This record gives sequence, C-alpha cells and structure tokens, in this order.
Amino acid sequence: MEIQAQQQQQNDVQRARQDAEAQKQSLLRQILTPEARQRLANVKIVRPDFAAQLELQLIQAAQSKRVPIPIGDETLKKLLVQLQAQQQKREIRITRR
Repeated sequence: MEIQAQQQQQNDVQRARQDAEAQKQSLLRQILTPEARQRLANVKIVRPDFAAQLELQLIQAAQSKRVPIPIGDETLKKLLVQLQAQQQKREIRITRR
C-alpha cells in the first residue's frame, strides 16, 4: 500500500508539472509572435537553462505590462542581449596560482 501511495504522489507531482508547463506554453503563445516563438525554441535547444529564465522573464514582463504584447522578434532579440549581459556580469572566475 505504501508503494502505491508513493506512486500516486509521484503521478500527482508529474501531472502538476505538466499542467504548469502547458499553462506556461499557452501564455507564451499569447505573448510572442510566431517568429519570436521560433527564436525562443532555437535558444531552448542550445541553452535550456537560459531559455527557461527568459520564458519566466517574458511572462512576468507581459503580466506587469512592461513590454508591448505581442512581443516581436526584434524585441525578443533586445531582451536576449540584456539577459545575456546580466549573466556575464554574474560570472565569477577563480584563478589558482
């Protein structure tokens, strides 16, 4: 019985993740133009962690009305440059002597 309960809990967690991902994709479809969605898909292939961060930032910006909706390809390029510049600033290098 304990194993069944554990499997049920795992299934519930998996279902919740799938629902959240479906909701996120639905929001992105509303926010982005087809060209911008394609660019985001290309970024996701190369750098999935960067794309996930960008998706969250896009959703937050759209919900707070900081960017015009729909977000076009040019606007997405600008956001990509800004986000990449922020990440480069956070990079820490340690040199050993």
